[in-house]
Amino acid sequence: MGATEPLLNVAADHGRLSSLGALRETCAARLTAGERLLALFGRALAAGQVRVTAVMHTVDGKLDIVRADAVQGQSYPSLTLDHPSAHLFERELWEQTGVLPDGHPWLKPVRYEGERQQRMDQHAFFSVRGQDVHEVGVGPIHASVIEPGHFRFMCLGETVHHLEIQLGYQHRGVESLLLARPALTLTPLVETIAGDTSVAYAWAYCAALESLTGTSVSPEVDLVRGVALELERIAMHLVGLTGLATDIAFLQGGATYGRLRTAIINASMRACGSRFGRGWLRPGGVRFGLDEARRGDLIETLTAFSRDLHQVNDLTLSARSVRSRFQGVGSISAATAADIGMVGFAARASGVARDLRVDRPGRLHRDWPLALRTEPAGDCWARLRLRMTEIDESLAWLGRVLSATDLDRPLAPAMVSGPLLPDRLCVSLREGWRGPVLQVYETAADASLCHVKIQDPSLNNWFGLALALRDNQISDFPLCNKSFDLSYCGNDL
Repeated sequence: MGATEPLLNVAADHGRLSSLGALRETCAARLTAGERLLALFGRALAAGQVRVTAVMHTVDGKLDIVRADAVQGQSYPSLTLDHPSAHLFERELWEQTGVLPDGHPWLKPVRYEGERQQRMDQHAFFSVRGQDVHEVGVGPIHASVIEPGHFRFMCLGETVHHLEIQLGYQHRGVESLLLARPALTLTPLVETIAGDTSVAYAWAYCAALESLTGTSVSPEVDLVRGVALELERIAMHLVGLTGLATDIAFLQGGATYGRLRTAIINASMRACGSRFGRGWLRPGGVRFGLDEARRGDLIETLTAFSRDLHQVNDLTLSARSVRSRFQGVGSISAATAADIGMVGFAARASGVARDLRVDRPGRLHRDWPLALRTEPAGDCWARLRLRMTEIDESLAWLGRVLSATDLDRPLAPAMVSGPLLPDRLCVSLREGWRGPVLQVYETAADASLCHVKIQDPSLNNWFGLALALRDNQISDFPLCNKSFDLSYCGNDL
């Protein structure tokens, strides 16, 4: 495993601290020093014991963990007041384990798990007082084809002063389901955790299982996986561009982006049998390589696609109606995006230069680098433009890879070399189109999986969407919502 792979495999007792208080102080000091908190979660042990784990991204780009044991109901001084990026992590930790972040300013359930499911109607919404202030509640059932979520707007006239987002209506039990089946057979489940991010989820899982079994894959396997991931990125950015154009009745853009997205997902289907890349990746390799015929088909498709894409992009960016509707709407500053821990293209559209493909490139992107793209404005216009430039970068990268002779070598069947290593903890990340998909797998002394933690990038960004609406019109919500393009099922695990 290369030093810059987006993966960490350590002994289960690595980073063990003496107490929950020590973990809190260690995290606070490291965050103050400029490190980032990637995840904070707990695992229930026997007799009311809880093992708390923090995943850190160090200043010099390394991954690390710190762990400590606590008891259910134990409290610690909340990190959130000084480090807002811990906000949702601490709420989730409290909800799932009972470990209390004392002084947390916004302590309420994230998903309403377990017995709390029967008390969702008691959600303590924030209230804005004033004689002329009114509330508008939308959802959880929506008029369009959308997953369940409740959005409560506190408005003065048409201006939104506060938006609170309540999710948690889908109680899927993903993490417990992953523990109910053999570890090496989980790909079909993992790649449907968030169906629009199948390849990124599957790759993070495969990389973790390969690390936990000591299995090496060839550079050619990395290339095929990289091609699958960039096709997924292009397709899903096109979904967003379609929605954004349609929301403002820019019909030329909406129709054309939708057609182009079909061309990309159909190319994925011809390459692996699934329009969403499902079944392409498996632990130990890939099920379908990129032989000369498949590469030729992809190159032909992408060449024709690129011409049409640039035409519709030029049309969209030059339209005065598009510019006037998107510019200055739903702005998030770089400082705010960094403070609250935003990730992915939504953060990059606010000028936050973070992308795992560049920050932790691993073997694939060390040998086949790509450029990190950002936009400074942080508004809907910036998120629109960044999708376009990220598609351009993916197309350029795919053009180089698909023309390479490296892919001519035959690939061995996808298989792993042995059972899981005992008493290990593996953190695996992949930069999906929405942001970094994070998965944690821990094994017990008998080499069985004893804990799984899944984290979709949407978890980091929902609060950013809420802040983007402040001081905007309530009619701006559809644009902001689509510009962030967050996953409800990625939250409701």
